[in-house]
Amino acid sequence: MKRTTLPTLRRPTADDGPAVTALIAASPPLDRNSAYCNLLQCSDFAETCVVAERDGAIVGWISAYRPPSHPERIFVWQVAVAASARGEGLGGRMLDELAARPAVQGATTLTTTITEANPASWALFGAFARRHGASLSKSGRFERDAHFAGAHDTEWQASIAPLPSAPTT
Repeated sequence: MKRTTLPTLRRPTADDGPAVTALIAASPPLDRNSAYCNLLQCSDFAETCVVAERDGAIVGWISAYRPPSHPERIFVWQVAVAASARGEGLGGRMLDELAARPAVQGATTLTTTITEANPASWALFGAFARRHGASLSKSGRFERDAHFAGAHDTEWQASIAPLPSAPTT
């Protein structure tokens, strides 16, 4: 039975690093980052990352950043949802939370990379684009042989634009 209590969405803190590392490890096909990388994301990039917490446990994670060479973009690095929270729309809620953050304002395009064999991610980002009346385009970004020496599937870049504007007050 699915839980009815919605997870709380918030910015991560350095204390969340170990739980984020464990969640990513339990979420194939995500690439495992070092614990230090996750710690830096939870601290130095907290304004563009999202943690979902329920009953004191981290059940969702988005890491993202504004590329310095393309400040008009927000790049979503990883999205992880714990098995116990799948099927609740949590990934979409976290993406919406990210898009509404002050640190994302002014970005016109959300980008991410996804392997061809990851239908859950394609569905998540496609639904985000439709929900916000945006278009999703796909192009090659990092190729299996040229960039991964044959050890990783090609990563396709999904670009979603235009992003919703911040509400005016």
